[in-house]
Amino acid sequence: MSTHALAVDPRYPIGTYQYEGPYTESQRLELITTIADLPAKLRAAVTGLNDAQIDTPYRDGGWTVRQTVHHVADSHMNSFIRFRLAITEESPTIKPYEEALWADIADAKEPVEVSLKLLEALHRRMDVMLRSFKPEDWNRTLLHPQNGPMSLDKTLGLYAWHSKHHVAHITELRKRMNW
Repeated sequence: MSTHALAVDPRYPIGTYQYEGPYTESQRLELITTIADLPAKLRAAVTGLNDAQIDTPYRDGGWTVRQTVHHVADSHMNSFIRFRLAITEESPTIKPYEEALWADIADAKEPVEVSLKLLEALHRRMDVMLRSFKPEDWNRTLLHPQNGPMSLDKTLGLYAWHSKHHVAHITELRKRMNW
């Protein structure tokens, strides 16, 4: 019997998102900490990479490391607004965006430092905002036109997963390439 380790799917190095809520208060604090830690973890994942490495796709047909870092900034700016809408309005309909097209806009070719600095400031505000929510606030919802209603509890889990997901794209690429 073979004991080969299962190969990691480069699209989902930590698996797909599975909502495991409703979360307890301590679980929420862990998820908020995961989100708060993203900027430092993402910076660590790209530290020491040269431009050729930063312009390497994390998988065949995937985004480059540069596009991935900028995507995280795009996505988390949207998440910040989504949380703010949901905490101040009754079940707002949020606007999805074309992630793949955003990854090809000229600013996605900028140095990763631009998005790393943006994420540091954004996540500082996000951390303060999320920690201020009352237990009942996590039941508030937003309406995603493609995914339907989502509680803030589920949205919190999604963005904590998203934080780990894209850092893992880069760290798994580094392992595969021995960088």
